[in-house]
Amino acid sequence: MNTRVCAVIPAAGRGTRLGHGVPKILIEIADGVTVWHLLHRRLRPWAEHVHVVVSPEGESPFRELAAAEIDGGAVSVSVQREPTGMGDAIFGAAGHWAAYETILVVWGDQANLSLATVREVMAAHPGKGLTVPLVPMPDPYVEYELSGGELVRVRQSREGEECRPGGLSDVGVFCLATHGLRAAWERYAAAAGRGASTGEVNFLPFLPHLSQVEGRPVTVVPVSDPAEARGVNTADDLEFARQAYLRCPD
Repeated sequence: MNTRVCAVIPAAGRGTRLGHGVPKILIEIADGVTVWHLLHRRLRPWAEHVHVVVSPEGESPFRELAAAEIDGGAVSVSVQREPTGMGDAIFGAAGHWAAYETILVVWGDQANLSLATVREVMAAHPGKGLTVPLVPMPDPYVEYELSGGELVRVRQSREGEECRPGGLSDVGVFCLATHGLRAAWERYAAAAGRGASTGEVNFLPFLPHLSQVEGRPVTVVPVSDPAEARGVNTADDLEFARQAYLRCPD
């Protein structure tokens, strides 16, 4: 795909479950290597620019960590003042990515994401619609239901929805064409119900809306390793990511 790409990393969470007192994107996976460093390595070959959305508490430490890239213009930062969900984080930063043809959204805790998956997503993206890598999971936290080339539904355990064993889950990566995207989100958000548990207008159900209501094509990239879906949310997740990095630091 030959197109201008901005990677967008919503990383405005507080990381409270990990007990480290810093946002998850700042947590060290190895000595001097943070989740940010791993994500940046994987995105840099494909994205002309990287925009990171942080919490007020995370702004200063992130700016310090990524000072060279920010000063060079390859990375920019904005702040989500209140934790109102991923959709608000992404579209609240639209001024930073709207001039690009494509955005590559990556959750800010995906330390196990592989360079190969990012490469395959960018190669498969047709320059329109939505491209998402999906992996079968024995017990998915999020499950994607597809039918006839359409994305029908996204089930979310965090909102009390039951995901089916063996269902398809994402790996925290979503590639979207930007043309008309912000207007599509505004139409969706105006009518969408809030999540039963979080009270947020969630980003993931927006994807079936794009497919079914907005008529945007969906491209699925198969992923074979379920470890890629494992974000850094708990102490066990962090240890898993650290051991994986020791085995394969690249």
